Amino acid sequence: MGFTPEEIEFLGEEELLTIVPEHRIDKLEFISVSNLHFGFYGPFRPPLPLQVPAWLAVTLKKKHKCKIRPPPWLEKEWLQERLREEVNNKDRFCALPFHFTELAEMLLDCGADDIPNAEEIRRLMKDLREIRSEKASQGLTELDGDYLRMDNLGLMEINEIRPFFRTAFNKIRKIVPPVDVQEQDIRDQMEY
Repeated sequence: MGFTPEEIEFLGEEELLTIVPEHRIDKLEFISVSNLHFGFYGPFRPPLPLQVPAWLAVTLKKKHKCKIRPPPWLEKEWLQERLREEVNNKDRFCALPFHFTELAEMLLDCGADDIPNAEEIRRLMKDLREIRSEKASQGLTELDGDYLRMDNLGLMEINEIRPFFRTAFNKIRKIVPPVDVQEQDIRDQMEY
């Protein structure tokens, strides 16, 4: 069973983002399940940037207490280059952050005013997702019963194709039983 989109977004909220505080705030302490941060953030001193988890960046942004610096991968030029890479390389996926879909959506929803060319970035993200989805669908049609290699997929993308993959792989396994490795080695040696 896969994750719900909300659960995937929750996991992505632990990614660190850079913010620039707009108000002075002392150190914040939260109960944390992450060993990376121990639940302490700050102190927040404008205009000194600092890194915080995405969930805290979004919370502070919604309260007008910070500006969020978009990550380098959420810039127009970077996305245009990844889009060209996806179009030009039909047999592989370009490398993107593991939580790129969730984080981009989160940042564009709450902090579009902090992102230069936000509407253009929305369009590029949509185009990128469509091309990658098409490639993933094409990859599923090429299953051979042994494995499926799709490197550089994000968690949301993996979750979206998981039900189709599982069904297709199980049907192939019923039609073509797996070959014993030792038997295959013997057959390969006999062919020489």
